[in-house]
Amino acid sequence: MEFAGSVQTLQLNIVGFLAILGEGSILTNAQVSTLSRWSFAPRLLPAPQALMRPSRPSKLTSSRGRVTGVHSGNDRDHINHIGNIVINAESMREFSVRCVEIIRVSETPVKAKTLAPLTAVAMLGCTMSIVLVALSIYWEDGMALVAIILLSLLSTFIGLANKWTLHLPKRLATNPMVPPGDVVIRYPKGSFLIVKCTEDVARELFFAPENINYLVPHPAVYRIISLISTILLMFGIIALGNAGNNLQLAFAAAYILLNAGYWTVAALPTKLHWDTSCFQVKMQRLEGSEKNKYFADQNSTFTRALWKVIVVTKSIDWIARSTAAPDTDAWRRWLRDAKAAAEKEGWYEDPADGTLVWKVPQWHPQERLRELLAEFADSEKSKG
Repeated sequence: MEFAGSVQTLQLNIVGFLAILGEGSILTNAQVSTLSRWSFAPRLLPAPQALMRPSRPSKLTSSRGRVTGVHSGNDRDHINHIGNIVINAESMREFSVRCVEIIRVSETPVKAKTLAPLTAVAMLGCTMSIVLVALSIYWEDGMALVAIILLSLLSTFIGLANKWTLHLPKRLATNPMVPPGDVVIRYPKGSFLIVKCTEDVARELFFAPENINYLVPHPAVYRIISLISTILLMFGIIALGNAGNNLQLAFAAAYILLNAGYWTVAALPTKLHWDTSCFQVKMQRLEGSEKNKYFADQNSTFTRALWKVIVVTKSIDWIARSTAAPDTDAWRRWLRDAKAAAEKEGWYEDPADGTLVWKVPQWHPQERLRELLAEFADSEKSKG
């Protein structure tokens, strides 16, 4: 068996391919990374071609779920990106119910965190660029120096082309008769999250469009910058392919380390990269729910989960808009009975931690639904 005896005998002609690997990890946090000012920093960036798209996104990525205003009549078949980040409900289990209150505590905008995992990998890319420049000068490798300059400047051009700011529209009207903005979010697994908030917060987070304002607004200028970026990438890869083995090995180590860093960051919760401190989230809970970080109330069936949501909202009008329940005589009767039972109890503050706790009345939603289904089935048979 033969092995390379030294660095000089290694075949490193395909090291340039390492520079374009890892698109998935880059695209996972592409929008928040280009929101940060670190996007302008000259640095090594794995798979830069992932950010050189023919056209840029016009909105933030939404999440699956049905968002319905309890009193306002608003309804959406998706969850806005920022709203999903603020409520942090990615790990809700099947048929679970949570309740939170969201308050806007300052007028500062939602932005990318200054100190975050994405900042760390950006700084790592800058450090790699500086180290490789020093090594190329030390080993007097001109092609490696050209490669690192071109590939580092590439990230600056990409940052210029994709830099954007977020604008969350606000209500301009100041009508004091505006109803509460409470929202119910239903997830595909049959779980619910109830958001107690004002109409201003509800529209800002869940119903108004999330506007992306690019630093370079004109598509033609963006395409020219993307063309320059593509040329920098191609010539950078060519120069890298003609660098000496010592520098090619150093480039390989740098890109392997950066790819590992970006993949690790992509696996972290998205909330870690966003600064949403302008919104305060207060946890509320139902009697009998878990006393943990999220106070999730676990249920064995969708019917029981829906009953718990009615206990908190004291309303059933939103259910028809969100199609959360079948539109049959038995279900309509069940909803009216559930609302009547829910209105018998209110809420109290837990003296231990001050958490608002919703009382759950002694009512059996599953058994009542069975009774009504049987009753209306017998009624239909008798008519037949």
